[in-house]
Amino acid sequence: MRLTWLQPEDLLPHEFRQAEEEGRDVTSARSRWLAAGGSPTPPPSGASPHPAAPRLRALAEELLAELDDLDGSFEPVRRLRTRREAPMSGGPGGGSPLGTGRGGTGESPAGPIHRTRLHAAWLGRAAGCLLGKPVEKLPLEGIRALAGSTGNWPLNTWFTAQGVPPELTTAYPWNRRSAPTSLAENINGMPEDDDLNYPLLNLLLLRRHGKRFTTHDVAALWLEELPAARTFTAERVAYRNLLNGVPPNRTARHRNPFREWIGALIRADVHGWTNPGAPAEAAEQAYRDACLTHTGNGVYGAMFAAATIATAASGTADVHESLAAGLDVVPPDSRLAEAVRRGIELAGAHRDFDAVVDRLHAEYGRYHWVHVVPNAALLAAALTHADGDFTASITRAVSGGWDTDSNGATAGSVAGLLSGHPDALPDRWTAPLGNRLATSVGGFHGTGFDTLADLTAHLTADPAPQADARTPQPGNPAPRPADPIPQEAPRP
Repeated sequence: MRLTWLQPEDLLPHEFRQAEEEGRDVTSARSRWLAAGGSPTPPPSGASPHPAAPRLRALAEELLAELDDLDGSFEPVRRLRTRREAPMSGGPGGGSPLGTGRGGTGESPAGPIHRTRLHAAWLGRAAGCLLGKPVEKLPLEGIRALAGSTGNWPLNTWFTAQGVPPELTTAYPWNRRSAPTSLAENINGMPEDDDLNYPLLNLLLLRRHGKRFTTHDVAALWLEELPAARTFTAERVAYRNLLNGVPPNRTARHRNPFREWIGALIRADVHGWTNPGAPAEAAEQAYRDACLTHTGNGVYGAMFAAATIATAASGTADVHESLAAGLDVVPPDSRLAEAVRRGIELAGAHRDFDAVVDRLHAEYGRYHWVHVVPNAALLAAALTHADGDFTASITRAVSGGWDTDSNGATAGSVAGLLSGHPDALPDRWTAPLGNRLATSVGGFHGTGFDTLADLTAHLTADPAPQADARTPQPGNPAPRPADPIPQEAPRP
């Protein structure tokens, strides 16, 4: 067995590329690696096809150690406060119709409709994630060809294998772990995915430690509740570092070339959901969470997402105000902020979203498909172009390629909040979820999204640590029985 995302000969080419993005000089180390016969190209997935020879692996370990000694060269995380808070006034309370998708229902964040917004956000996150799962890792032309062969382009509903020509599935095979549970003909509840596991973990985090949790608290929770095989990229390296005795203030940097990838961004939702109308507070929580695994733009991605979601949860902001609030909490000269602004700009300049995607891929295609910079640009473009509409938000996010399930999940979370109510989401997206999800995070398997909304609303209203923080449900009722949900096997 070769564990993915951990082999030194695979980490090193990723480190070369990441270090150069940060402005570090790796010329000498790369020359030694290439002279020894090492590959200059990072593997697109978690591990190269064949293990390196012992001498090459030893050299990779040596070079990683040398590069790790250059701690002062890592891009520092600059923390900003927002220049604006989400608007908190306007509109009647209580009697508004279901949202149109643009937000601004007029309910204050403390109003009774916050729980319904959360319910829609949980459902939206699940639906967007599930839509993107079968095409994760596929190139853009493959996604377009598979959907187009069944008349589903522009993307408007679930992917299906029915009617797809065999030559297409041979050229562009579905994600082998996800297809059995995420194609239209196979969906039966929400299968396990890290994009849902991390929000569940953060519910436990807030129950145990409240909103004043520390990065050390995040580390301890992971070791207690998160199976190692359910982590990937930066999270898997940080987990390995913790087991090797590396303290949490170094786990994001120590031999972690994935420190600016998307993993911290996908953990940000609960921080936004539980701080409605307070983007600065949401971003501060996301920062303490993200620093376990990420640096620089990886942290900024989490802060951006948390602030965007917190503003969308306010009940008075639309999608464009929400994205602007997200940009306010990150350094304006960062690569993350520049990419988000570019995504928004392109979305406003082109009526055809395929044209937006083509430009983004031309400008950001040098990045790995899991890196936060291109994915944040695509997410911002999709949300802007969809103008708050739920279906358009998740389908645009997924149709843009790269990290399809993660982008679909975050787009669904934002658009779900803006819809204001779970009944505002089209039934074709919510009915197949069966109001239950699969997970290996303790105590949550089979839980309904309505129950998760109750728990999240409870943590919003009462953020103090709970006396019994192990049982997920508020008030500690027993979890509802659920039908079996097909689960994917852990990735090695």
